[in-house]
Amino acid sequence: MTRLRYAAYLALLLPLAACGGGNKSRMKADIAASKVTTIGVNADLWRASLDTLSFMPLVQTDSNGGVIVTDWYVNPSSPAERMKVTVTILDQDLRADAVLVAALRQVNQGGQWVAAPVQAATVQKLEDIILTRARDLRRAAVTPQ
Repeated sequence: MTRLRYAAYLALLLPLAACGGGNKSRMKADIAASKVTTIGVNADLWRASLDTLSFMPLVQTDSNGGVIVTDWYVNPSSPAERMKVTVTILDQDLRADAVLVAALRQVNQGGQWVAAPVQAATVQKLEDIILTRARDLRRAAVTPQ
């Protein structure tokens, strides 16, 4: 009876042994790079967002919630205009829809800051820069040195 039970287990487990084929260390690296243990969001997206917004003063950063809020930033070459950006990371996986950028823009009119529209291309460009940087960070972490 024990041999029969052992044979039954073996018959069930052998087909499953082939499911994990390939390079196991590569698989572990991929999982480690996409999942986060110390913060609540994807580490590559988080780092890429901070890198991308490093020229702006930060008001709030919440790595567990995945939110970065900047203070108003005035570009020295355009002092009559200022921007404020919020980046929200929505997932632990490195995906294009896991990062959301929102921007506010104001222009100075007669000494008063007045809300002005932000071009959709500006927000899209920031998201693209963050995603490209995150992919580069991921590649660097997964590629053996």
